[in-house]
Amino acid sequence: MSDFNTTDFTNPSTFILLGIPGLESSYIWISIPFCTMYAISLVGNFTILFIVKTEQSLHEPMYYFLCMLAITDLVLSTSTMPKTLSIFWFNSMEINFHACLTQMYFIHCFSSMESGILVAMALDRYVAICHPLRHSTILTNPVVSKIGLAVVLRSCILSLPYPFLTRRWPYCRNNIISHSYCEHIAVVNLACTDVRLSSYYGLFVLFSVIGVDVISIIVSYTQILRAIFRLPTKDARVKTFGTCSSHLCAISIFYIPDFFSSLTHRFGHNVPLHFLILFANVYLLVPPMLHPIIYGMRTKQIRDRLLRLLTQNQS
Repeated sequence: MSDFNTTDFTNPSTFILLGIPGLESSYIWISIPFCTMYAISLVGNFTILFIVKTEQSLHEPMYYFLCMLAITDLVLSTSTMPKTLSIFWFNSMEINFHACLTQMYFIHCFSSMESGILVAMALDRYVAICHPLRHSTILTNPVVSKIGLAVVLRSCILSLPYPFLTRRWPYCRNNIISHSYCEHIAVVNLACTDVRLSSYYGLFVLFSVIGVDVISIIVSYTQILRAIFRLPTKDARVKTFGTCSSHLCAISIFYIPDFFSSLTHRFGHNVPLHFLILFANVYLLVPPMLHPIIYGMRTKQIRDRLLRLLTQNQS
């Protein structure tokens, strides 16, 4: 380990991920809920993909976007959790410099992609409720494909500067990252130069991507609520609003922890480091775990298809 604490190197071949400093004695216990959440995420999201693929009646825009969300959740959780668990179980702290940059890119790219997919799903709900008779003509398969492509390209392009900027900084302090994965700020803070460009770019992406996406969702749901309140009966209003409940839950479990994590990292100077790292891991695990559960429980078509699969297997 002493070789990795050396100074005066500009391009480290490896970084050392400490995991969760201060909680080393509890790694085995921490790994149990982490591994459980990751396993539920894998099973749940693969189940969503299988059900939508095999059920012809689910070949609609809402479920195409749901499949994109499931794929994004799988990549996002898998980009960090296997390495984190290897730290907890095997004390495998080394990570190759380029693998670290790749992990950083995947985290930012697919976090941005998930935000864009939630906006696309809000658009689908807006068209379905405000223009129900034109839903199939507005959100055709080519339009859905173009929306998906736009979300992917935006995320991939805007996330490219993260690893490229990080790679160009000279690292002459040490190569020890006080985190369980290659979190952007935790890595660039090891550089021995002015890294404000990386910090400013991170803020730019936060406001231009997450900020714009949140505003778009708010505008969509403002129009949706106006349309719902125009409905003649209370039952009709409740039933129509119920079609948005899964999406609203998905929005809440993604954006609320995201904003909390961003604010505490920048302004929570008195917050213990182990709490920040724990929360950062939970933020990348909980949405991928809960999304398939929420849509599986609250979406009748998926729930019915899943029940048929289970009863067929039992018989």
